[in-house]
Amino acid sequence: MSQIVNRDKLFLGSCFALITTAMAFGIRAGVLTQLGAEFQLSSQELGYVNQMAFLGFPIAMIIGGPLYNALGPKKIIWVAFFTHVLGLVMTIFSGGFWTLLISTFFVGFGNGTVEAACNPMISDMYEGNEKTKMLNRFHMWFPGGIVIGSLLSQFMTSANMGWQLQIGAILIPAVGYAFLFFGQAFPASVEEGAASTGENLKSMLSPLYLFMLACMALTAISEFGPEQWIGPVLGKAGASPMIILALVTGLMAVGRYFAGPIVHSINPTGVLLASAIFTTIGVILLSQATGGMVYVSAVIFAVGVCYFWPTMIGFVAENLPRTGAFGLSIMGGMGMFSTSIFQPIIGSWIDDEKVKAAEAGLTGDIAELTAGQATLVNMTIFPAILIFAFIGLYFYMRKRTPAYK
Repeated sequence: MSQIVNRDKLFLGSCFALITTAMAFGIRAGVLTQLGAEFQLSSQELGYVNQMAFLGFPIAMIIGGPLYNALGPKKIIWVAFFTHVLGLVMTIFSGGFWTLLISTFFVGFGNGTVEAACNPMISDMYEGNEKTKMLNRFHMWFPGGIVIGSLLSQFMTSANMGWQLQIGAILIPAVGYAFLFFGQAFPASVEEGAASTGENLKSMLSPLYLFMLACMALTAISEFGPEQWIGPVLGKAGASPMIILALVTGLMAVGRYFAGPIVHSINPTGVLLASAIFTTIGVILLSQATGGMVYVSAVIFAVGVCYFWPTMIGFVAENLPRTGAFGLSIMGGMGMFSTSIFQPIIGSWIDDEKVKAAEAGLTGDIAELTAGQATLVNMTIFPAILIFAFIGLYFYMRKRTPAYK
């Protein structure tokens, strides 16, 4: 693995691909209100649009995982590029609800294909503890890209630039990763037994993998639930939703860059348990805060969700290596599938809470703030369950000699 002479360039290209994915996430959150106003969509309908992005993601990973063994990362990453471009261009020229659904699905499919190619490729390029360290550094560009996307969306919205131009800006990093990957030699799968899809499936039936799969569903919605709906739920809390999103994801990017020493000193299971505790506290505080306290609450939330996704992936890569690329893809796919399922549900929570606020005699900004805070209260259940799950995992792993030891 250390003999891959173009490893740095492949890693950089992977980062640009993830920035494309993240900017799509951040800018979509920024234009969600504009889309609702232009196409006269309810919060639940906007939830279905969001769902397509998160649904396309796991479908791509379920397909891309086993194909990684047969095709390798090179062909899969080019599928990501072409579906990214197709989805973004279709979104720009979208005429309403149904075309938004289809185009957003293609963007989500491109996002998932990036993960299906890059997660196992990075895992194959590094050894031992370096896997989790470099996966965290790779995944720091998801929050990093959201910072770029959210601040760009804030600037373009304040400059009265339409949502079409904002979506078009995502094409810039897409062209960037295509340029970096063009003409490069890609590594082959290197884990013993990992090149066999049948061996992957057998390893994925282990109780530990299935347990982590269930936890992945909850860690993903704990992170993406509040973030994707940042505008509708915190728009009237006295703080800028896009600045909140940039703050949260900026802190996540910094935290993931320095993940190595933290993961090594606490170990992955300890990191996951601490993350669940901080996330629960953060969401509770966000559901009560207004004004400047929203930013303080957002910092606590950021500390919580910072290490969830990459540490879950890294845990599987280190402790269940025979699940291979397929196992990593299914893990990521489960996270996004869970998030997709909850998008229209969260949208319906907002609609229902608005009705309750109106019935209570509340109007205007107060009604929207009350509905948003009540929706956040509903979201606390996800990380709260994880606290108990990761306590159990922590004691289980103490009795087992994990690969990262």
